[in-house]
Amino acid sequence: MNILARCRPGGIISSSSRRTAAGCLCSLDRPHRHVKPSVLSIPRLFGTNARTAETASELDEDEAPLKLEDDGQYEIIVPKDPFARPVFSPPLHVPPHIIRPLYATPEMLEKYNRSGHLSEPYIGDGRISLGSEDEFKLRRAARLARRVLNYAGSLVVPGATTEKIDENVHDFIIKHDAYPSPLQYSGFPKSCCTSVNNIVVHGIPDTRPLNDGDIVNIDITVYLNGYHGDTSKTFLVGDVDKIGRDLVKVSEEALEAGIRACGPGRPLRGIARAIHEVVKDRGYVVCPAFTGHGIGSVFHRPPWVWHDLNEEPGDMMPGQCFTIEPAIIKGLNNNHVIFGDDWTASTMNWARSAQAEHMVLITDTGADVLTRDDSAFAVGEK
Repeated sequence: MNILARCRPGGIISSSSRRTAAGCLCSLDRPHRHVKPSVLSIPRLFGTNARTAETASELDEDEAPLKLEDDGQYEIIVPKDPFARPVFSPPLHVPPHIIRPLYATPEMLEKYNRSGHLSEPYIGDGRISLGSEDEFKLRRAARLARRVLNYAGSLVVPGATTEKIDENVHDFIIKHDAYPSPLQYSGFPKSCCTSVNNIVVHGIPDTRPLNDGDIVNIDITVYLNGYHGDTSKTFLVGDVDKIGRDLVKVSEEALEAGIRACGPGRPLRGIARAIHEVVKDRGYVVCPAFTGHGIGSVFHRPPWVWHDLNEEPGDMMPGQCFTIEPAIIKGLNNNHVIFGDDWTASTMNWARSAQAEHMVLITDTGADVLTRDDSAFAVGEK
């Protein structure tokens, strides 16, 4: 699960604002941003997806039309009232024996409910001792996250609702004595993120049935024995058009390119450069607003992993663990809007987006991907 790294008033992100924009969700330091029509309007569209484009255009007759750069066949996800703050069902039950992360303890939840502000403290550089019990626990959490993601993917069929997928994912995690990390993280109401079609990240599971031809990213994070495991993948729902299939494939290629740039002593900015080489001149763009992050006993912490071209300082060091999770958008418009729930991020012009994510541990000699099906085993684990 990535973080909103930089924002401008109104929740619109653009690459031109990269160096001056303020961080919006670092270590749970997430101010409330209630997007209002007077600040941000839903753009009108024109393109081949006429039915949903016409529906969206009714939201604001004064907005200049934006060209829909994704001319595939899919349904645009737009809430009935994009600016209203929705009401969600109560969080799913977590048995008392499950160990919770700090931000989900009763004391911290009470503090958050009073102030609307919560922080997850971290100290030091976050590096773990390689070969230690801490590394073993980290790998176990990553391995479980992958198992949960595989299970979630098996539930992706036309007619299934993301809310039902979330409920099943929640139960699966609890049965493995782990906590679903997104649940109540800075107020997030569900146990995983489900981002459909034009939703870039942080989609909240709901009662809309998945349609044949949708694409859906499922972002899984678990908290097991004091460590988080985090991974995501974009799944095809039924018969997806070629444009959608190609987009999902490029998101996976971009992730793998970023992973190949990893190793001790290598610059963190090399990850973005590798991703750029995959998407450039192919009709895709990286969403610059959302970053990878350090992970371990804390959900989100440095190092922040930018996915768009940058000159940020910092080299990878043995013992660092972080996520790489580029969100790739069809077309060349990298802007996004955030709906009234303060979480759901959509592409500005309703084009589709796809994302893939792995956890990477820097070792003394290279980099281990902890959330692959075949590489998350710790020494001595069966």
